[in-house]
Amino acid sequence: MRIFKDVIVLAMLCSVLCWVLAGWIWKKRSRRSVIPTNWPVVGMLPALLKNAGRLHEYGTDILRESGGTFEIKGPWFANTDMLITCDPANVDHILCRNFENYPKGPRLRKIFHVLGDGMVSVDSELWELHRRTTTPLMNQANFRTSLERNVSEKMENGLFPVLDHYALQGSHIDLQEIFQRMAFDISCQQFLDKDPGSLTADHPFRKAVRDAVNAILYRHILPERCWKLQKYFGIDREKNLSEADRAFDNFLYPILEERMEQLNKTQQPHDSGMLTSHIETHRGKSMKFLRDTFVTLIIAGGDTTASALTWFFMLLAQNPQVEANILHDILQLKQNKLIRIFKVEECQKLTYLHAAIFESLRLFPSVPLNHKIPMEKDILPSGHVVTPNTKIIMPFYSMGRMDTVWGEDCMEFKPERWISPNGKIKRQPSYKYPVFNAGPRTCIGRDMALAMVKMIAATIICNYQFQLVEPHHSEILISDTILLEKKHGLKVKFSKRK
Repeated sequence: MRIFKDVIVLAMLCSVLCWVLAGWIWKKRSRRSVIPTNWPVVGMLPALLKNAGRLHEYGTDILRESGGTFEIKGPWFANTDMLITCDPANVDHILCRNFENYPKGPRLRKIFHVLGDGMVSVDSELWELHRRTTTPLMNQANFRTSLERNVSEKMENGLFPVLDHYALQGSHIDLQEIFQRMAFDISCQQFLDKDPGSLTADHPFRKAVRDAVNAILYRHILPERCWKLQKYFGIDREKNLSEADRAFDNFLYPILEERMEQLNKTQQPHDSGMLTSHIETHRGKSMKFLRDTFVTLIIAGGDTTASALTWFFMLLAQNPQVEANILHDILQLKQNKLIRIFKVEECQKLTYLHAAIFESLRLFPSVPLNHKIPMEKDILPSGHVVTPNTKIIMPFYSMGRMDTVWGEDCMEFKPERWISPNGKIKRQPSYKYPVFNAGPRTCIGRDMALAMVKMIAATIICNYQFQLVEPHHSEILISDTILLEKKHGLKVKFSKRK
């Protein structure tokens, strides 16, 4: 009888211990639930597929749990292993301190094939040629003057009529769509001396851009064999990418041929704009080189600006006090002056607006990631060893959401974090705030983009009130493209400000 009791007590103790152990394992797993399991054969693919609709957020969750750097293991047969890192020390090492070891390389060239020999996808001599020719042109006074004129005219003759129409009707508008159309028109006018008028009638180039940036993102993620098969059979995103490539050709080649014919007839440039200057500078280059150059400039100059404006106005609508602070500064600047459209010089005086735009870009960078592959074996500051087979993803989106980088309030929209006690804008190192990239490949269109965003934002805030009319989601939905776009657009209702 005593032995029977001992057995019961022992069984009860074992049962309690099992429950305690199970609880400990469950808690341990729940605390690390975002870390994907590395399964035999398929690696971490199941978790990645499960979170395919929220890759930016999922990557951020993983990096928070793993201290800023994590190795993704793909299927053993697919060669898709990659290192993701948003550690500022690693970013500084890759983009600045050891820049020469991390070129774009042939793999990235294949991924960005649709951009050809444009600045984004080339290295060495071609990249240096682009920097030598494009940067001085964008720094000229007449470039800044024409940009201010083009933005002002597009707002006066395009944006105001559209917003006034919807304000009068009392109906909502997709502000992201409006910004994309408007930025495309301004970019074409600035670089090609041609306004496609897409604010009133959509243009096939815009659909081509959407298809291209979507396919490029998946080329970063999918095994090369996979998207090459899609391209060979002309299916899925690769079919859309091929059609986008043709749409770029159909839009740009006639413009280039027309301007070259004009120059050949007159023998003297009739202007000093970007189109004429590039044709004159690259006389020995092929027509395709010019096509690649301007495809890159238009996408980089237009779509990134539209992205920045979209997220900025979403955050303003969610944070009315920030909008009120910006409006206060605008009214102080205006006083009794009749300012309908804000110029660059006036926008430079709006410190709080500048801070709010920088804060918005911290949370929603227009280009949310960078992709590098080392030429030679290297050891990152985090201690991770990388080889010429290592694909490195630097998610700038995640970096803006790291409390180890930006503090415990990193998820809050706080323009004040950019303003020092003396009222000046605080500067942050580019490897901590790489929204315009960092190191030698820092974005040469930074000043152009900021000028456009400030002029458009200040003018809209001064003349209109707006509110979100879209359903609330617990998690912000982001489109699966290489540029950061809001899924389903930004539905807003406007009214004229009294």
